[in-house]
Amino acid sequence: MCHSLVVGILGLYIFLFDEATRADPLWGDSSFVKLNTATASGYLISDLLILIFYWKVIGDKFFIIHHCAVLYLYCFVLKYQVLGYTANFRLLAELSSPFVNQWWFFEALKYPKFSKANVINATLMTVAFFIVRTAVIPPFYSFLYSVYGTEPYIRLGFVIQCSWVSTCIVLDVMNVMWMIKISKGCIKVISLIRQEKANHSLQNGKLD
Repeated sequence: MCHSLVVGILGLYIFLFDEATRADPLWGDSSFVKLNTATASGYLISDLLILIFYWKVIGDKFFIIHHCAVLYLYCFVLKYQVLGYTANFRLLAELSSPFVNQWWFFEALKYPKFSKANVINATLMTVAFFIVRTAVIPPFYSFLYSVYGTEPYIRLGFVIQCSWVSTCIVLDVMNVMWMIKISKGCIKVISLIRQEKANHSLQNGKLD
């Protein structure tokens, strides 16, 4: 959770105020972006190792694909100092992770699904996930289309171009998949709460 907050908040600062990536999204060399990307990479590598070592307990093939895709993209940022804007844009997705981590925390402590804390967190998780992982998809691909064929884009070379597009597609497909899953879970919980309240009101009416 601490990692998500640090990386997410720094990513938001970079997105709003970093001059290097704003002036040149493809080739802008920003020390802040490299710092944030390196921090995120360290966390992803450690998380990847934990997933592998404890596969029977917490293993998830989609998390493996996600982590590998992100690390592959970040390699270009750290080695060639390119795609800093894209890497940082992807790191904004971490702003939804604290709510996801909190949900896992409640699950581990066996909190009742209908508890107030759980319901509030589930709602915030759904909203945050939608804003930073799903709603940003159209603007991102609009940006990608706007730079396609430009001189800075051509200078990236075929390998980086294909890697950039393919990894982003993989990540966004998974984000949409997770968004659907989270939304269904949130809607189900809210529906059951309403049903429970309606039944409770009906029982009180009969008692009266």
